[in-house]
Amino acid sequence: MPHASMDSLIESLAGIVTLADGRLAVKDANALAGRMDALVRRAVFGDAETKAAARWIIGEAAQDLGIRPSSIHGLYMAMGRGETGRWFTVPAMNLRVMAYDSARAIFRAAKAIGAGAFIIEIARSEIGYTDQRPAEYVAAVLAAAIREGHRGPVFIQGDHFQVSAKKYAAAPEPELQAVRDLIVEAVSSSFFNIDIDTSTLVDLAKPTLEEQQRLNYEHCADFAAFIRSHEPAGTTISIGGEIGEVGLKNSTPEDLDAFMAGFNARGAGRTGISKISIQTGTSHGGVVLPDGTLAKVSIDFETLRTVSERARKAYGMAGAVQHGASTLPDAAFHKFVEVAACEVHLATAFQTLILDHPAVPEGLKTEIVEWVKVHAADERKAKDSEAQFIYKARKKAVGPFKEKFWSLPEDVRAAIGADLEKTFAFLFDQLAIAGTKDVVAKFVATSEVRRPMPQEGVKAAKKEDVSGLAD
Repeated sequence: MPHASMDSLIESLAGIVTLADGRLAVKDANALAGRMDALVRRAVFGDAETKAAARWIIGEAAQDLGIRPSSIHGLYMAMGRGETGRWFTVPAMNLRVMAYDSARAIFRAAKAIGAGAFIIEIARSEIGYTDQRPAEYVAAVLAAAIREGHRGPVFIQGDHFQVSAKKYAAAPEPELQAVRDLIVEAVSSSFFNIDIDTSTLVDLAKPTLEEQQRLNYEHCADFAAFIRSHEPAGTTISIGGEIGEVGLKNSTPEDLDAFMAGFNARGAGRTGISKISIQTGTSHGGVVLPDGTLAKVSIDFETLRTVSERARKAYGMAGAVQHGASTLPDAAFHKFVEVAACEVHLATAFQTLILDHPAVPEGLKTEIVEWVKVHAADERKAKDSEAQFIYKARKKAVGPFKEKFWSLPEDVRAAIGADLEKTFAFLFDQLAIAGTKDVVAKFVATSEVRRPMPQEGVKAAKKEDVSGLAD
């Protein structure tokens, strides 16, 4: 993208925004929505100055329109108290590919049914291989909200802010500091929901549950305290913990009790976690068969029910969270509501829909496969077939091919967006979040969080009335 300073971007918004004393106000919301496609590209693909300016404009415009990055903590506490009137399960969706177009599809599907209880998230690992740092991700999501006319809270979440067991074993403090640094970056970018994942440190070889969970609860409690020390005034960040690493032993109520006893003792007096992630039989990305298709997954829904109930009754949380669920058969999703799971995480199916979409040029698909063979060869396991290897490793191509997907012709992006919207609409229906916009409004307190203008925007801040973005 060509270089664009704060001055030139603001000046190009003729009749659409005003800027006085460093504060941006929106004069014409519809016109601004029509300029989002161009502005968000600058926020993602511009040079450093252009990115900073475009992201600030998007963020401040969202604040002025009442589109507020928010914490879901208040809603989850109400769910824990049984005050929401009916049960629903909050979908948390990881947007790895085409984040802006994907988020637009989410907001369209939600708006059609009055849904407000949904989360858009990205994991620590995904931030790396999709090449989407928190500030960029927030800009893409908020730009999509503006584009689709969303108003109200937007729940943006750091998923699996995870400690690597391998790196921790080699050098604990640098790995812990890396997570702290990511927390600071995320919170300063308006991630007001963070899932801490220190379940990687659970040691099942220890003789007692308390000993198995000790490193998990100690570091989770310490990270929670660190998050609390960085949350903005008026916001209680929603924090999640995890007691069972996805893909390993199924969790039990006793695991939860052991974790919570240690967590609460270490964080005595502080606001704690609002939910707990558990293992019930799934794995991230699904189990890939030799022909590249996915094996059928069997979730232990009774475990989800019992641990979720224990989390609410004993600890006041919203309940248990299910990870690795997007590759489940369609018939399974309504069961999350039946067993009162509070949240379900969905990711790989959306990536697959985009990468395999019939509208995506075959040449681009072939280019990705060839890139994976060369640049992700170390991902191949000895027993992997070619199809297994490509399916599991191609996520590593998302970052390198990000701009090519964002630059697909408008008709191709529209076709992908339409199918994503259908997918989100189905999931929202199954998870019973229709009409939750009013429930969210009742229990979620939103705060205006204004960010200082980037330094290069000081000159523009002196203008009293500037304005519209050239396509």
